[in-house]
Amino acid sequence: QVQLVESGGDIVQPGGSLRLSCKVSGDITILDTMGWYRQAPGKQRELVATGHRHHPFIYGAPAKGRFSASRDDGESTIWLQMRSLKPEDTAIYYCKGESRLISAPLWGQGTQVTVSS
Repeated sequence: QVQLVESGGDIVQPGGSLRLSCKVSGDITILDTMGWYRQAPGKQRELVATGHRHHPFIYGAPAKGRFSASRDDGESTIWLQMRSLKPEDTAIYYCKGESRLISAPLWGQGTQVTVSS
């Protein structure tokens, strides 16, 4: 059974950086598409970055130019490097995996990122 576990969330000052990790237990290679989403209090979950294996990640508007996602199947991990963080980046960040072999997408439990001075 494939599971996703995020880590790396923290409290950081505006302008700071943070790197999130999503560790995949099980066979990461069945996950054709992986990505990051976030949900702020009172708001809908939104796209941060998504990418199909061997293709560049596509970024949602809030992430463009500041965030960078990457994937390493050898490490069974995807990462989200976040720079120039703003208070509006405060949210729970979720990892998502999709596979043609699984009917429903897989989600991690989320990791809290708080940007505050």
